[in-house]
Amino acid sequence: MAVYTEVSDDELADLVASYGLGALLSYKGIAEGVENTNYLLHTEKGPILLTLYEKRVIPEHLPFFLGLMEHLANAGIICPTPVRDSEGRMLRTLAGRPAALVTFLEGVWIRRPQPRHCAEVGKALAALHMAGRSFGLTRANDLGLAGWRPLFAHFEARADEIDPGLANTVRQELDFLEANWPSALEQGIIHADLFPDNVFFLGDRLSGLIDFYFACNDALAYDIAVTLNAWCFESDHSYNVTKGQALLKGYESVRPLPPQERAALPLLARGAALRFLLTRAYDWLHTASTALVNRKDPAEFLRRLKFHRGVRSANDYGLLEGA
Repeated sequence: MAVYTEVSDDELADLVASYGLGALLSYKGIAEGVENTNYLLHTEKGPILLTLYEKRVIPEHLPFFLGLMEHLANAGIICPTPVRDSEGRMLRTLAGRPAALVTFLEGVWIRRPQPRHCAEVGKALAALHMAGRSFGLTRANDLGLAGWRPLFAHFEARADEIDPGLANTVRQELDFLEANWPSALEQGIIHADLFPDNVFFLGDRLSGLIDFYFACNDALAYDIAVTLNAWCFESDHSYNVTKGQALLKGYESVRPLPPQERAALPLLARGAALRFLLTRAYDWLHTASTALVNRKDPAEFLRRLKFHRGVRSANDYGLLEGA
């Protein structure tokens, strides 16, 4: 579940009143999500989401995250929009935690995405990248290339508990990626975690992007690589080129990829797979099996990494020539 901090009825009622939302009618904790405490509040002016930011979120980064959501919403991207209180503040303190209210989005996330969903995700990701160009704040990618080896060092000695030979595989991959990582790609705002559970749909219509708490500045094409990893592999770990083609075609209908990004895509996809392999492996080894947070199997991304190692060009992902 994702209610780590309990809030009293009176505290919630006082908070809602300070936003001019009328009376608090009811509320409930939201079970999905693993990083923060979330409540769905029903007020006289409609539903609203309350997030209390827990210890894994650095408070100094919150103005970036909240400001980015407000900026994107103003640019037409459908995402949770921070609500300002009567004094114009987006960020408050509640029950000893930084807290914010954001608008509620209707929709559900798709458990078994189809190509039509992937196409919509590609369009939305490109629109996000375009809108982010005019955002004034910046945040480094803490989980970018420079952070992978230090993260690995925290569990290198135990890596083979997950899969025999994993430690050596990761060492080889880090050596290769650090020596070959592209440096001349367009940089900008990226979501960095656009998995299916962070995208809402109403039927086949994309109704919102959520969870911007990994958003940062990095190569835009790296964000595409993350999204391919997230949306285009099947439960048997095979890559679905039809989904990949739909996602990339959708993306390029908004922002065509320059030649250097096309050429770099296989390498970026390897890096994206390694990033999620590392974070999942760390959590797997450092989270008790009895914890409320569900651990995610890192082996899924080891299999994806092995696939990417065999890719010869971006065409293997479904990227059409001259599209």
